[in-house]
Amino acid sequence: MPDGDYNVMSAGQVGESPRDRREEHRENRDAKRAMGALAGQRARGAAERTLTRTLSGAIYAIAMFVLIFLGPLATTALTAAIAWLCCSEFFRMARLYGRAPFDFLGLAGAIAFPVAAYLGDGLDFWVLYALLIASGVWFIFTPRASIVDVAITIFAPIYTGWLISSLVLIRLMDAGPVGALMTLGVLGSVWANDAVAYFCGRTFGRSKMSPRISPNKTWEGFFGGLVGGFILWLVMYLIALPGVTIPIVVIGTIATGLASVVGDLFESRIKRAAGVKDSGDFLPGHGGLLDRTDSQLFGCMTGYLVLHLGGIL
Repeated sequence: MPDGDYNVMSAGQVGESPRDRREEHRENRDAKRAMGALAGQRARGAAERTLTRTLSGAIYAIAMFVLIFLGPLATTALTAAIAWLCCSEFFRMARLYGRAPFDFLGLAGAIAFPVAAYLGDGLDFWVLYALLIASGVWFIFTPRASIVDVAITIFAPIYTGWLISSLVLIRLMDAGPVGALMTLGVLGSVWANDAVAYFCGRTFGRSKMSPRISPNKTWEGFFGGLVGGFILWLVMYLIALPGVTIPIVVIGTIATGLASVVGDLFESRIKRAAGVKDSGDFLPGHGGLLDRTDSQLFGCMTGYLVLHLGGIL
């Protein structure tokens, strides 16, 4: 048979009928549906994730709002619970990194710092002293423990419990609504910074801030976040909270904004070292509680220092 005729027959043999093509398309579609890869499935999944993230974030924010308004004691209970959960997630990541901290001691220290802030009289110094001494004793009598394990055991409650105790210190300025509004103002400035930075970064972000640690964080988002934080500090000034002046607004905006970014990147670096995407799964759509409070830990303590050095607290 001539070569030309052979080629024509081969093309006819491999050619597909419309029915075959429809069947192949149906099989491909079924396979994509099984993997959740259809456009409608992706859109629905994105909407569900957004809704879950929004609802869990709203519940978290409302709970904090209510407890802070209830008074210093409720604020102390709230921060102690946050400190315990964040410290627990920190230890979890440390263990994934191959370390073996003394969980019980570190968790007790995390709770003790907010309680010490509430009781006052410099008790946070004694909490730190007891934490150091107890860690030293544990190290002496635990041959398997390394000095890195001791360092993590001491650092974790300071990072979580001592930093979050700043909310208690701010709330103690006044047992009534003034103290609550001041606390929520500082906390809200960190939240606003995060929210606006996220929106601006997703919408306008081009210049990466730290691609190796947090690929989605951009300088456009950072400056947008400062605007969000500024609005909350300005509101504190406009409602005439005691001692909040324009210089305090400017300094508070810049200081808490920078500290919030450091807190975010710091926790991102810890997660990368541990090889995890989230610190936990406490808040659906957000990950762990430490993922939600990483900016607050540094930002709120910085806000407290601004108010303290400014003579307000």
